[in-house]
Amino acid sequence: MTHFCSRFKFSWNLGFIWAFEFVFWNFILVSVTFTQTIDLLHLPEEKHLKNIRQLTFGGQNAEAYFSFDNQKLIFQSERDTFKCDQIFSMNIDGTNVKLFSTGQGKTTCSYFLPDGAHFIYASTHLAGDTCPPTPDRKKGYVWPIYSSFDIFVADTNGAIVKQLTDTPGYDAEAVVSPKGDRIAFTSTRNGDLDIYSMDLDGTEVRQLTHEPGYDGGPFFSPDGKKIVYRAYYPKTEKEIADYKKLLAEEKIRPMSLQIWMMDADGSNKHQVTNNQAANFGPFFHPDGKRIIFSSNMADTSSRPMNFDLYLINIDGTGLEQITHSPVFDGFPMFSSDGKKLVFASNRNAKVQGETNIFIADWVP
Repeated sequence: MTHFCSRFKFSWNLGFIWAFEFVFWNFILVSVTFTQTIDLLHLPEEKHLKNIRQLTFGGQNAEAYFSFDNQKLIFQSERDTFKCDQIFSMNIDGTNVKLFSTGQGKTTCSYFLPDGAHFIYASTHLAGDTCPPTPDRKKGYVWPIYSSFDIFVADTNGAIVKQLTDTPGYDAEAVVSPKGDRIAFTSTRNGDLDIYSMDLDGTEVRQLTHEPGYDGGPFFSPDGKKIVYRAYYPKTEKEIADYKKLLAEEKIRPMSLQIWMMDADGSNKHQVTNNQAANFGPFFHPDGKRIIFSSNMADTSSRPMNFDLYLINIDGTGLEQITHSPVFDGFPMFSSDGKKLVFASNRNAKVQGETNIFIADWVP
């Protein structure tokens, strides 16, 4: 009896030890996995970011911009059955995702209007229900400049209210001034990629840039008096010829872009960044004195290209790196009160190259 009980006791202890080890090591595994997930969302060097939350999970999601009341985000996404980008909205916590665009053609660059019940965006749907052809990568990394893009106003039920542009060529990259009175956008209507502005109804169109080369991606300052944008100005004969050839093919090679600023009427242009990198997606800090943007300046030779977010004074001084992810971080936007930052990133991707939307509390 004693022998039996001793064996039973030993077996129970051994089973307990095995069970304990199983639970312990699974706890460690879960803890490590959880820690790795957190680390992928938020790196220790990212001192200006707190409480980073991932809002989308899967597909390609980018260019998320706040509504005027900071309660919603509008963004473009290639997901589910859609083979190219469509426009969606969601609450800033990632809930209540809703399709805004028609589901036809390709869309880009959406932005809420001040009333929160309407938005602007660019779409190719008038040229066909299907997605336009993607660029041939044999010529390297290029962005398509589809001439079938036009800018539209729609309500949040997806009904198009008005077509704002109907000139031949590319019309896209539209944003609304915080004052709610003007739209800035990029167009090839005069044969080159330039920035224009117009009233909310599409009237009073003014050309703001005239320099040969690419001017695009404009955003207004908080007071609506200035515009920040990206630009590439080819200088050598070869660069000019290459730029013009690609533009004729409705393409641009975004390998060397600098951040520029100008007054909202197109005057007083000045260059903010001066490096050999691709700098894009600039947006004003709510104080109007600094600009956040995305750049691969840390290593322009890496493939795939690694972009991080940077903050810089409007005079080009005080450069500070904000994100330190080993993958893409881009398309940043501050809430109008400066309390939150939304951006797109490849961090924490389940599939390599997947881009999702993230939001963080901003720490001054």
